[in-house]
Amino acid sequence: MHIPLRIYVRLLRTYLAHQRTHVRLLAFLLFLTIGLQLLNPRVLQLFLDGAVHKAPLSILSLLGLLFLLVGLASQGLSVLATYLSESVAWRATNSLREDLAEHCLQLDMPFHNAHSPGEMISRLDGDVTSLANFFSQFVIRVLGNLLLLLGILLMLCFVDWRLGLGLALYTLLALFILQRTRNLAIAHSLAHKEQQAQLYGYLEERLSCLEDISSLGATTSILQGFYERMRSWLRTIQFLGLFDGLKVGVTSLALVGGTFLALGLGAYLFGLRWSSTGTLVMLFYYTQLLQAPLLELLDQLRNLQDASASITRVNALFTSTPQVHDGNVAQFPTGPLSLALSDVSFAYEMGKPVLRDITFSLPGGSVLGLLGRTGSGKTSIARLLLRLYDPQSGNIHLSGSDTIPLNLRSLRLHTLRGSIALVTQDIQLFHASLRDNLTFFDPHIPDERLLYALRETNLSEWYQSLPAGLDTLLHGNTGLSAGEAQLLTLARVFLRDPSLVILDEASSRLDLASERRLEEALDRVLVGRTVIIIAHRLATLRRADYLVILENGHIREQGARQHLQQCPDSYFTHLLHTGMEEVLA
Repeated sequence: MHIPLRIYVRLLRTYLAHQRTHVRLLAFLLFLTIGLQLLNPRVLQLFLDGAVHKAPLSILSLLGLLFLLVGLASQGLSVLATYLSESVAWRATNSLREDLAEHCLQLDMPFHNAHSPGEMISRLDGDVTSLANFFSQFVIRVLGNLLLLLGILLMLCFVDWRLGLGLALYTLLALFILQRTRNLAIAHSLAHKEQQAQLYGYLEERLSCLEDISSLGATTSILQGFYERMRSWLRTIQFLGLFDGLKVGVTSLALVGGTFLALGLGAYLFGLRWSSTGTLVMLFYYTQLLQAPLLELLDQLRNLQDASASITRVNALFTSTPQVHDGNVAQFPTGPLSLALSDVSFAYEMGKPVLRDITFSLPGGSVLGLLGRTGSGKTSIARLLLRLYDPQSGNIHLSGSDTIPLNLRSLRLHTLRGSIALVTQDIQLFHASLRDNLTFFDPHIPDERLLYALRETNLSEWYQSLPAGLDTLLHGNTGLSAGEAQLLTLARVFLRDPSLVILDEASSRLDLASERRLEEALDRVLVGRTVIIIAHRLATLRRADYLVILENGHIREQGARQHLQQCPDSYFTHLLHTGMEEVLA
């Protein structure tokens, strides 16, 4: 699998640009370490030759001390370089992770429906973490070790040109072998990461519904699916290990060949008395030192193989684009919103329409009751109003008390979604403090406003029972009744002060007492706002001014609730007489 060089360069330039000083210091430390590594064998040669020729003890002592100091300095610089490289790596990967998470949050629902949360965690965390070495050390270490190889060969040429030439040929052969094995296992590494992400996604989805799985006796089938994914992943890991082992084996053979070559040349020259004992030891030292950069290059190429698979997956996320495009109008209409849908048709999948030619309007400050069987398109209308999806045809317009109608597509998404609140029957609470659950981690909302929202939503008594007030840690929905969790969601709505509130079966899971508390809170929270109520209970529709009844994606009936209720031939009257819950179930 070939990845264009510009992809690597662009990533390095983007995420190391703000760390130029640290990168330069890291390069300096690594190159200084290389210089010290080249110096020590030469010091050892001088020491041994001096000892053989009975040099003064003071000179030998100085050479021994220099050898020791150079070794200590080399180790100390390596520690500093490691610390600095980790700092550079984590700064770069955290920045990449932040950009990638922000990009994924801007993608729309079709993308997130196609990728499970477990898969996204694997890609946002695992793939980005795999790039840590690539950001911090790859380029510097590859260049540094190539320079170390060149330095060793030059030092050997300085000692004897035949030694330098022989080991230069060996080095070129070893580098050729490394280059040939570079892309050997990238495809299997990519498959390994893909299957790992699929496994995490499978586990995340099953663990989130563990109670249902246990109660329905589906444990055996879930485990079978787990084993099938593990078996597929195991085969990929085995192939990956096979190729890795092949590369290591080939490289090891090349290194052994280099050692035999160096020792053979050294013995030949020593036999001809063209080299000294110190030179022979230095040659062996340099030969062993020559193996280190080759092994380091192999390690870096292995890391590059892993990084290449991660870069492919990260780049695939960055190139994913939303189907819903942002508008350019930032000024949102003030006051209660009026809305109008004109000939709106929509399908999640081409050829399977969910809504067909939907046309209705709602004055600002009014309450619309949206009725219909399951699958009739009620929730789809709510998603279109939030622009989680865009219709394939037709238009939706919004207007305030003093503005002309604006096409929904022309509005900035952040502004639109900040002015429309959706309350569903599925409550999502974080493992975080009550304050953070109410504010969505916005630290700028004062506590007084939070307490006022809790009072307005009938949660004062519950709040007073908490051990740490707003700092009380909530464990998701655990420990809360369905009514308390729904009222907390309503408190979020109150804090946002939206112009349009959509209640999508918000009370369908509540008992009568909890529903009564919710209705009392709604009486206060919904004042002065435009409201859409998606429901099938008659009690929930008592506040509706207008009704729209959907059937198979079409509007079956619409009009003022009082008029439809008083008209004996209306479909709504038929629902009232036959029992609306049974007909719309």
